[in-house]
Amino acid sequence: MPKGYWVTTYRSIKDPAKVAAYAALAGPVMTEYGCRYLCRGPAAVAHEQGVKERVVVGEFPSLAAAIACHDSPGYQKALEVLADGAVRDMRFVEGVE
Repeated sequence: MPKGYWVTTYRSIKDPAKVAAYAALAGPVMTEYGCRYLCRGPAAVAHEQGVKERVVVGEFPSLAAAIACHDSPGYQKALEVLADGAVRDMRFVEGVE
């Protein structure tokens, strides 16, 4: 079964404290759903309309696990805490193998 990837790019961070509070809640929930972080931190280089802000890529056992994590009550609580603290672009992608 192909793995699922959760790719989040931050367009802007308005309130670092809200982002930190979100991360403290979201991290354990994502781990519960089998997430393994492949990268998280500021972009080293940005090209083609890219923004040198935070990027997070999480690998899940499956695309279904990534979606279930996002839709879970625990992750939704983390989103409530984040609120307007950041502008993000989030995508879920299925692996090729």
